[in-house]
Amino acid sequence: MRSKRKQRRQPHGSAWLWAQTGCWYFTQPGTKKRVALFDEDGQRIRGKENKEAADLALAREKLCWETEVDGPSAGNGQWLVARVCSEYIQYCERGLVNGTISQGHRDNSVRWLNDLCEYSGALPVVQLKKGHVKTWIESHTTWHSTETHRGVIAVVLAAFNRAEEMYDIANPLKGLKKPTSKPRLQSISPEDEQTLYDATEPCFRNFLFAAVHTGLRPFCELATITADHVEEADRGMMWRVYSSKTKKTRKIPIVPKVADLARKLMKTAPKGSGLPLFRNTKGNPWKRMTGVVRFIAIKKKLGWDQDAVKTKYSCYTCRHTFAHRMLSGYWTDGNGCSIETLAELIGDTPKVAFDHYGREWGQHYQAPLWAAIGENSNDVVKRPQPRPAKAKTTTSRGGGRSSRSSTKDSKSKGSKRTVNRPR
Repeated sequence: MRSKRKQRRQPHGSAWLWAQTGCWYFTQPGTKKRVALFDEDGQRIRGKENKEAADLALAREKLCWETEVDGPSAGNGQWLVARVCSEYIQYCERGLVNGTISQGHRDNSVRWLNDLCEYSGALPVVQLKKGHVKTWIESHTTWHSTETHRGVIAVVLAAFNRAEEMYDIANPLKGLKKPTSKPRLQSISPEDEQTLYDATEPCFRNFLFAAVHTGLRPFCELATITADHVEEADRGMMWRVYSSKTKKTRKIPIVPKVADLARKLMKTAPKGSGLPLFRNTKGNPWKRMTGVVRFIAIKKKLGWDQDAVKTKYSCYTCRHTFAHRMLSGYWTDGNGCSIETLAELIGDTPKVAFDHYGREWGQHYQAPLWAAIGENSNDVVKRPQPRPAKAKTTTSRGGGRSSRSSTKDSKSKGSKRTVNRPR
């Protein structure tokens, strides 16, 4: 009887199906490592019936090998830094279309990763070091803020982490630390707030007024509020706020002044219209760029750009002002709210709210510290009085038994202490 011939393995570089996972893989020539194949949406290709899709994905992989520059990465399938950045940018583009990634994250990723490619895009990933990234960041003289450095490093790490997760490319930047976050604690005084309102037109004034009195993120939250997000309750108006930053929805109460303003604006943007309540002079929603440009123009008009403190004011300072006033009890006769309450109102976690605002402005954090050193810190601290010393033990010279002062004896009527003296 003729035995069945053993099926020959496909050569390296061909797509093959692994029955254990049901996914398609390929093995690069000269290696023994299997690499998963993905479709254009970044999903693993599964099933025996998808061989054609697997061959197409492999063709795209081979095309990337052929287009790599000559050098250590040519001909052996090694990934370049430029390819990691390109893959992540494409992922951000798809996420923006699907609504899973914000416009700001996509724009920052495109700008910073393209800049990184100009610096070290032709470098193989295995040769990239943390020092390269640090030197690249420090070479930009306009990146002064530690928050900018944190944002850049976060995007770069996200790109290499995704390459490791989806393509099994070892991340050479593991352990790269971001600078410590420094809280932005500028708060607008009531006088400066009124000056700001007087220096601008009604549309931007309403926008800033609502930002100060609600604490919403100016552009990803407040600028997107429509009449459909407004609910009238027994105790007043409430807004259902969705944050594209945290991907969460919260429901917050609105103070009467802002509620009256919202009802007035709802007449020109009723429910079902899809129009945001707060719009610019052209009737368009407030965007980050237009809001920043408008605020910078106001600071120049008022001369605040020459002031060391006021030059740091921005639209986002309205959110910090709300946090400051809530914690200090500005609207509640000096009774500041707790960190947990503030976190729920502004859409942060209690830890983030405490790290940013609690240490500096939180009464519920500072009050126990004052209580620990005394209620009236300006008064002279009274030193505790020493306790009365106990009577010392007296021993008779003749070896007699010692006699001690007794509280019981002192309280007895007419009793006097008797001391045995030597004869």
